[in-house]
Amino acid sequence: MKNGKKPDPNTVHPIAGYDKEIYVKPTITNPNIIVGDFTYIADSEFESHVTHHYAWNGDKLIIGKFCQIAAGVEFIMNGANHQMNAISTFPFYTLEGWNMEPPPPSDLPLKGDTVIGNDVWIGQNAVILPGIHIGDGAIIGANSVVGSDVDPYTVVVGNPVKPLRKRFDDELIDLLLQFRWWDKSIDEIDALIPVLTCSDLEKVKTDLKSYIKKTKLS
Repeated sequence: MKNGKKPDPNTVHPIAGYDKEIYVKPTITNPNIIVGDFTYIADSEFESHVTHHYAWNGDKLIIGKFCQIAAGVEFIMNGANHQMNAISTFPFYTLEGWNMEPPPPSDLPLKGDTVIGNDVWIGQNAVILPGIHIGDGAIIGANSVVGSDVDPYTVVVGNPVKPLRKRFDDELIDLLLQFRWWDKSIDEIDALIPVLTCSDLEKVKTDLKSYIKKTKLS
């Protein structure tokens, strides 16, 4: 391992002497935020980036492993949504003094959990709207507003986001989704770095096919 140190998903500051990048998982206090190992954000804390996340909605933010979250990213949760099937959208029930109980969930445009896959790169100042699902390996462009689901290994940009391109051809995407490198042990991932960072994609395909075949035989 580099400098005699093994990667530790439970450390907060993975860069010695630098506090503006943290592994998110060991900092989480909200039980409705679930984050995988080695996902980081370019900030000194994470939970302020999750807004309108009220306990009464019960919605979860679920983020996979090895995601890279840039500065200024915001995850807007279902609490931002107002009742739209009545005369007024004003949320009387959330504010002091108004004689209104919360409306039934069926009267609110709740979108469910927000789910981010593994190895997703979210660019600076991107906004993720409630209930969105982003697939493994996707890339979200800077300043994008994600209001619809994003397929695995797809680059999306804009407001609202639109697919720019797939990162790889369908064969390689299928191999990556089968292989799920992020679920391997730390030692296995360390040994796989030459494959994970190789720009010769045909060689990567060959290597992945070999690894998958060995896994099936073992």
